[in-house]
Amino acid sequence: MIKTPAILLLSCYELGHQPLSLGWPLAALGEAGLSAAAVDLSVDDFPAAAASTARLIAIAAPMHTALRLGVDAARRVRGLNPTAHITFFGLYAWLNGDYLLHSNGEAALADSVIAGEYEGPLVELARALSAGRAAAEVAGISIAGKAAQPHLARLTFPVPVRSPLPSLDQYARYMADDESHLAGYVEASRGCLHTCRHCPVVPVYNGRFFVVPVDTVLADIRQQVAAGARHITFGDPDFLNGPGHSLKVAQALHREFPQTTFDFTTKVEHILQHRENIDKLSELGASFVVSAFESTSAAVLARLRKGHTVAQMEEALTVLAEVGLAVQPTWLPFTPWTTLDDYLGMLAWIRSQGLIPTTSAVQLSIRLLVPPGSALLDHPDVASWRGELDPANFAWRWEHPDPRMDELQRQIAFIAEDADSSNHPWILFEAVEQAAYAIAGRPVPSYPRPAFLPPIPPRLTENWFC
Repeated sequence: MIKTPAILLLSCYELGHQPLSLGWPLAALGEAGLSAAAVDLSVDDFPAAAASTARLIAIAAPMHTALRLGVDAARRVRGLNPTAHITFFGLYAWLNGDYLLHSNGEAALADSVIAGEYEGPLVELARALSAGRAAAEVAGISIAGKAAQPHLARLTFPVPVRSPLPSLDQYARYMADDESHLAGYVEASRGCLHTCRHCPVVPVYNGRFFVVPVDTVLADIRQQVAAGARHITFGDPDFLNGPGHSLKVAQALHREFPQTTFDFTTKVEHILQHRENIDKLSELGASFVVSAFESTSAAVLARLRKGHTVAQMEEALTVLAEVGLAVQPTWLPFTPWTTLDDYLGMLAWIRSQGLIPTTSAVQLSIRLLVPPGSALLDHPDVASWRGELDPANFAWRWEHPDPRMDELQRQIAFIAEDADSSNHPWILFEAVEQAAYAIAGRPVPSYPRPAFLPPIPPRLTENWFC
C-alpha cells in the first residue's frame, strides 16, 4: 500500500505557467527531508483522497484569481478533513489574512497564513505539526489573533522540483510566426524595488527584492528545456531591478541554449535607464517585453505612482523598436479617476502607436482591484472614492462617479470573454472602440482598416500578465 504524504501543496492558477509556487516549496521541503504531494488545480482534478488524509494542506495564493479558487479548495478540504491544518501562502494570502483566519459564520478557511519568502516558515510549520507543536510557535506565520509581518529573510534558493508537476504542454505556449512552442517559466528575483501604489507586491515587500543565484536559475531553465521548452518567461515583477544580475542570467541562458528565446517584464523607466542592457538582451534572445503602461492619463499615472509619463512611454517604444523587440503593454483602464475622455484618448494613443496587434481585449477591460492593505488606501482622498470592504471578494468596493464608465467596463469585459483565439486583435479593438464611442454618444472616428491585417508579434497564449 502506498503511503499518502502528510503534506499536500495546492496551486490554483499562475497565469498559465507551470507553478513555481509548487516547485520551490517541493524543493525546500525535500531538502528538509519532508515529502509532499503537489497538485495544480488549474490542470488536474481536486485530489480528494490526498486531501482527506494530509496533516498539512498549503494553498498558494500569489494573485487574486488564485485566491478565489483557493478558497473553494479550502472549503472542500474542510469538508473532507476537518482536523487538517490549512495554510495559505503568497501575496494575496497575506493581504486577505483577516478574512482567511476568521470564521465569518463558518469554519475558518485557514489556520495560518504565510507571506514573503514563504519556504522557510512553511518548512518549520511542517516540522512543528509533525512534532505535535503549535503553529503559533513558528516565526513568520500569522494565525487568528496573532499577525506576523511578511517573512523577508534572505533564502538559499534550491532548484525548484518540477518532475511531479503536469507537463509543459498543459500550459500557455509561445507563439511566433504562426508557430507554437512549449514555454517554460522561471524567476531570477522576487519582490520589487518599486512602490507602485496599485501593486500587490508593495504591501508585502515594501521596496525590497531578492535575487536568485544565476546557477539556480539556469538549472531550472535546463530542466524545462529538457522537458521541451523552447521559450522561457522571466516572471520577475521587474527583471531589470538588478540589471547586472539579469544580464548575467540572460548570458548564461544564451550560452547554453542559443536557440531558446525569452521574454521579461520591466518598467518604462528601466527601458530608458538601461538602454544598453535592452540592446544586449535582444541580442541574447529576448523576443518581447511586458511593460506596465497602465494609462495615458497623467493624473492616473501620478495617482498610481508609475514613475513615467506618456512621452516616456513613447520614447520606450522607440528604444524597443530600434532593437527589434515587441512590447506587450499592460493596461489599467478602469479606475475611479479615469474619465471617459481618458479612455477614448487611450484607445486613440494605442492606435497611433501601432499597438493594436499587441493589445488584447482583456487588457482593455481591467478594473482596478483594491485589496486590503493596498498602498492606494493611504492617499488623503481615499474616503471620496472607497466604498465598503467586501472581504469575501478580497477587495474594497468602488463605483465610478460617472456611471457610464462602469457600464463601459461591463461591455468591454463581455467583448473579451466572448472572444476566442481566432479573433484578430484588430477586430476586437474595433469592437471596443465602437462600444466606447457609443457610450460617449459620439461617432467612431473614420480609421481605415489595412487591406491585410498585420501579423501578431511574438506572444504567449495567455493574455493575463499579472
